Amino acid sequence: MSANVVVPEVGESIVDARVAKWLKKEGDTVAAGEPLVELETDKIDLEVSAPQAGVLSRIAHGDGADVKVGEVLGVIEEAAGKPEAESRKPQAENLQPAAESRKPAADSRPPEAGSRKPEADSPEPEADSGTPRQRATPAARNVAAKNDVDLATIQGSGDAGRVMRKDVESAAAKPAPRPQTPVREERRRNGDAGSSGAGAPWLREEERVRMSKRRATIARRLVEAQSTAAMLTTFNEVDMSAIQAVRERHKQPFKDRHGVGLGLTSFFVKAVVGALREFPRLNAEIQGDEMVLKRYYDIGIAVGASEGLVVPVLRDADRLSFAQIEQKVRAFAKAAEDGTLSLADIQGGTFTITNGGVFGSLLSTPILNPPQVGILGLHAIKDRPVAVNGQVEIRPMMYTALTYDHRIVDGSEAVQFLVRVKQLVEDPGALLLE
Repeated sequence: MSANVVVPEVGESIVDARVAKWLKKEGDTVAAGEPLVELETDKIDLEVSAPQAGVLSRIAHGDGADVKVGEVLGVIEEAAGKPEAESRKPQAENLQPAAESRKPAADSRPPEAGSRKPEADSPEPEADSGTPRQRATPAARNVAAKNDVDLATIQGSGDAGRVMRKDVESAAAKPAPRPQTPVREERRRNGDAGSSGAGAPWLREEERVRMSKRRATIARRLVEAQSTAAMLTTFNEVDMSAIQAVRERHKQPFKDRHGVGLGLTSFFVKAVVGALREFPRLNAEIQGDEMVLKRYYDIGIAVGASEGLVVPVLRDADRLSFAQIEQKVRAFAKAAEDGTLSLADIQGGTFTITNGGVFGSLLSTPILNPPQVGILGLHAIKDRPVAVNGQVEIRPMMYTALTYDHRIVDGSEAVQFLVRVKQLVEDPGALLLE
């Protein structure tokens, strides 16, 4: 009796996947529920397990293949009689005295008598070794491949010793020096490694890397956003003095009580929710010739990960406290880094906040996350001279950028929205009233 291993249905928006890595090879014995193959989709990575115990008789799609939901990945055949692995167990050996009695005789033959195939028995210890296959997240495997790190040498910090991305990065922190080719080394000894490019083609290197499913989807969606929406960006600047003072006063008590730091994200989430209540068309989407105005506030928080940007969603952000927002954002960032975000974490969203300031960006124009019609971009905080009550003072300032879909959001509405965000952030007490 055989069973097909198929690409599972993960979510309505996911229709295809890519085979990242087979954890078993053809002919391997597998147990029911044992992970067989890792798949990567444009949203999440996942493992497909064996539907029944038996032998993996066929792999229909190898590593790197693109597959559709419901497509057969491989076939598991029910083992005929006792699996080979069981036939070597002690109790099985006791039931076969004749076969066992012949084994010593074969082993006792002189080398020349057994010279017919001296390596014939060598695969058997490998099958009996019982060495567990190294478990690692897809993100960890990608980083290991890029940095030429052997996963077998890494002690995983995840569940059941699973190797996480941070484990690989730690191991790759001090990589061994890359050996030079003989030609390059000879040129270096002769002192002409700096010769012109035309005369030294061995110094010009290229690497061709296939885009991951997530990166390819990001590329496609960004082009779609620019070709389907009438995007426009408006800018403002925010004086961060008041927020910095609040954070300084409450930093330690907040962390002691809630176990997480008081960051900037919670202030801006609260300010965005307050502004969306006043300008609801920025919390909408276009469906045909209708605007769908949403009376709930699911705020997406853009998080950078090794495989590309992901946008986990704070559900009902208007009902969350400052502490709950900070805790959820911190959990999202860790899950994105480890590659353990679930599909439910990143589905939906009515408005997005992205913070390029954490990477040092001073000013940028964020791109919409369809079908949303608004995205707020935050940037680095810099001390700048500003006029305050007729005097020039040095204040911590941040540029903010709102990109919106001009098809349903007017320019005046977008400008007023961004001004309202500025007002709420500069007066943190007002956020409590919201």
